[in-house]
Amino acid sequence: MPRLVPPAGQPLLDETDLDIVAAMHVAPRVPTAALAEILGLPVSTLSRRLVRLQEERLLRVVGRYAWELITSSNPYELWITSAPGRSRAVLAELLRIPDVQFVLQTSGPADLYANLFPLRGSDQEELLGSVIPSIPGVRAVDSRMILEPAKVGLAWRYHRLDDERVARLEQHAAVAGQPPLHDLDQLSDLEFETMRLLGANARVTAAEVGRTLGVSSSTAARAIRLLLQTGAVSPRVEVQSDLLGYPLHAIVTIDVQPRDVSRTLEQVATHPSVRLLSTVTGSAPISLSGVFRGPVDLATFIRDDLGALPWVRSIQSVTGLRLQRRYWIDRDGLRLGAQVPDVLRR
Repeated sequence: MPRLVPPAGQPLLDETDLDIVAAMHVAPRVPTAALAEILGLPVSTLSRRLVRLQEERLLRVVGRYAWELITSSNPYELWITSAPGRSRAVLAELLRIPDVQFVLQTSGPADLYANLFPLRGSDQEELLGSVIPSIPGVRAVDSRMILEPAKVGLAWRYHRLDDERVARLEQHAAVAGQPPLHDLDQLSDLEFETMRLLGANARVTAAEVGRTLGVSSSTAARAIRLLLQTGAVSPRVEVQSDLLGYPLHAIVTIDVQPRDVSRTLEQVATHPSVRLLSTVTGSAPISLSGVFRGPVDLATFIRDDLGALPWVRSIQSVTGLRLQRRYWIDRDGLRLGAQVPDVLRR
């Protein structure tokens, strides 16, 4: 597909587009008519906007699978050091591995940061001990298991709308109120295929699922409801944060005493720039991924927000040069590329 370029000086997203993106962060599956009413737009206008955003690969609503259902072990952070001049080649090889969920080219001692989610049927020992270290150009791999997430990407919101509109949108947000599933074998074939469809497009309707899978809309609606209410699938918005005014990506590790981990997570999780926050193995027990408006914002976060926590012993950070994959969706500059197939496996 040819790369679309707006007229000189014209942003890819205008003010109305940004309102739509902000609304989708609150309620990714909000019906089009309800969204139009909340944003004060004609339904036809909103529908055209949504089609354009998706066709131009600026916005996608996908389904986040509960990682416990799709992986064979806990995920890992990977800090990869490449030989001089080999970073791009190593990056290309990493993108061939379907278990690699996130890749950021970074500045600093390690030139690539990745998240590895060993998928069902994959051998984590083989991936970590042989496949990735043997990529030509890789000099070193520092792997750290993600023990427990305190904040995940779908919890990040683009704050733009007033409280009244946010409250109305929250009435349409999917809520996981049923006990979680423990294994994909708990799903029927219909529910499993519905889960796959939601993963590709979390705004898919019961009527669309019914037509695709050859069942009634009511049967499809029950399958969708089960998957959403158990948290097997959670709708999430994918859009390049650069388009929202957050062009700077950073990975920050925080060293604290074990007794201070919980209160550090509680304090840091509420910061609007923090997308991912986890307890990890390694020399520092806390790791986060964040997006910032620029270097001054990042400096303020490190100096004033983290610096205000008297129990923090040390902080290390690297900035991103290029985001190449997030949540199994490759990137083409500011636009969304292909989604890695077959992440969901029986």
